Amino acid sequence: MVIWLKDNESIVRWFQVLLQHFRNAVVMLTCEICSEEIMLEEDMKTHILLSHLENDVHCPLCSLSGVSCDELAFHISIAHPESCSQPQSSPHTSSGVPCTTITSFTDGKEPQAASGCSTERDAAPFGSHSVSFPPQECNHAISMPSEVVLTSEVNPATSSTPESPHPEQDVTGVPKQIAAKQKPLSSPKNERFSCPMCALVFSSSLILQEHVELHLQDHHPARQGDEALECPLCPVVCIDSASLQQHVELHLDSGAGSSESDETLAWRLQQEMEKKRKVEESRLEREEFKKLQRQFGLDGSGGYRSQMERTMARDVARGVLAPAEYHCKRVELLESLASGVDDGRTRTQGVMAALYEYYQIECRECVHVWLSADTDHYCSSTGDKGWGCGYRNFQMLLSSLLRIEMYAPSFPDKVVPSIPHVQGLIEEAWRAGLDPQGASHFNHRLQGTRAWIGATEIYVLLTSLGFSGRIIDFHQPTGSGGTHPQLFEWVREYFNQSRWISKLTPRLIQTSLPPLYLQHQGHSRSIVGLEQRKNGSLCLLILDPGISSSDTRKLMSSDTMAVAMRQVRKLPGSLKHLQYQVVAVEGMLSNDEREIHILNSRILCAEKIP
Repeated sequence: MVIWLKDNESIVRWFQVLLQHFRNAVVMLTCEICSEEIMLEEDMKTHILLSHLENDVHCPLCSLSGVSCDELAFHISIAHPESCSQPQSSPHTSSGVPCTTITSFTDGKEPQAASGCSTERDAAPFGSHSVSFPPQECNHAISMPSEVVLTSEVNPATSSTPESPHPEQDVTGVPKQIAAKQKPLSSPKNERFSCPMCALVFSSSLILQEHVELHLQDHHPARQGDEALECPLCPVVCIDSASLQQHVELHLDSGAGSSESDETLAWRLQQEMEKKRKVEESRLEREEFKKLQRQFGLDGSGGYRSQMERTMARDVARGVLAPAEYHCKRVELLESLASGVDDGRTRTQGVMAALYEYYQIECRECVHVWLSADTDHYCSSTGDKGWGCGYRNFQMLLSSLLRIEMYAPSFPDKVVPSIPHVQGLIEEAWRAGLDPQGASHFNHRLQGTRAWIGATEIYVLLTSLGFSGRIIDFHQPTGSGGTHPQLFEWVREYFNQSRWISKLTPRLIQTSLPPLYLQHQGHSRSIVGLEQRKNGSLCLLILDPGISSSDTRKLMSSDTMAVAMRQVRKLPGSLKHLQYQVVAVEGMLSNDEREIHILNSRILCAEKIP
């Protein structure tokens, strides 16, 4: 197209038309903060970031600068109250207070800017802050500081209660002409959202919104008495419990889609806790087992010989025992162990004879007194102190069997074996097939240990030697106060067997019965007699391995007899253990009967009373 211009006036008009067309064609971007016109969108972003940072806002009425929007609003309301009520014409303000709006930019689109602040009807209360995210535009998620819509308004004339928005604004406070031009962006599936005020990155716009609101709340001075509460799921700190609850609920809502991973995590944590529990139970079980091993002498710390030698060495170190005497006693110990015969140092003879003489003269309140056959008292020594009561009671029983005509032929040597030799006899009985369960409990080994033995081991030992024995189990109390009156009645029936009575007087009965082995938790003793008094009460006569030889010898003197009898007499109130077991010898076994007893001992059962 060719245009002929006739004069200069036509040329001027033509250039004016061209300039107008050029202005209409090029859309200039205007900064809403400083009204500077910029052509390119990227330049506008750079301009806002560099020229209008939040802490670089300055007061339009004085020289104050370098403060935040909230601080500037507070400054104007206090220092320049007259400017809040008088409208001023300014490209930056609409009510005398600077209104700061950082617009939202989209790729390839014209920048959308709000041309002014809201009216008094729309103004928020003093110091309020809001970051609006319309529910229908959730994918306008903020990922850069330039995409935050931050509105700070101050209007003293408004009340503290927010009212309905301006007719020309939507419910989010954004002018309708701006909201109409904004188009929702498609949010990538794994889009991350950065906080415009710190370096945190979030996976949900809802969490980001809550986080930004917490930033804005930090500008308010905390009320006196409030405590900062830290979120257990992220570094955010809330000013009160209500804010913390809302914040955590957003975390939970955002994680609703990952229920499968949560279930997997819960299952894994449960498995780890179960594994730790089993490990702890196993450790406690091992510790308890070791304690039981130490308690019952199965910890491999040595037996009779090692304990005796250690005790004598300590006596030498303390000056109680001379070195020469130590070597003499050690030689005697080795000879006794080699022979298998007890050295007799802890034996006290003549106990039953002393009791017989005592009841002939004293204790007239007794109607009947039953005594067993002659029995020697054996007490614990330094080599078996704390664990040898079962062996010492067997020595007492054996000392009586040696004197009874029916059982004496089984012991041609008429000697009582030492404790290590008794341990060897029990091991031989286990090898013969007696009580396999008990043998496994001791790992088939007693020699060289300090293992405790009980009623079942005494029964096994008697059976292997050819004696017929019985185990009677008084497994529960049968009287008031946890007493066992049926135990006393059974002992009376045992001693009152007419065929075993050797001497009969109206009051004192000397029998040819061996003593009874009495076992309870942690200790064992020997029953050598029974008293029946005028009121019908019964009293057991007991020899205790825990009583020293010197105390037992007090029974031989008339001056100390009454005091020594206190350790021998046991009334029903003195026996209050939960369970008692009694081992009684009732004759000899033939070879066939012995084999039957060995077979029956595979499952060893006691006679229970009641």
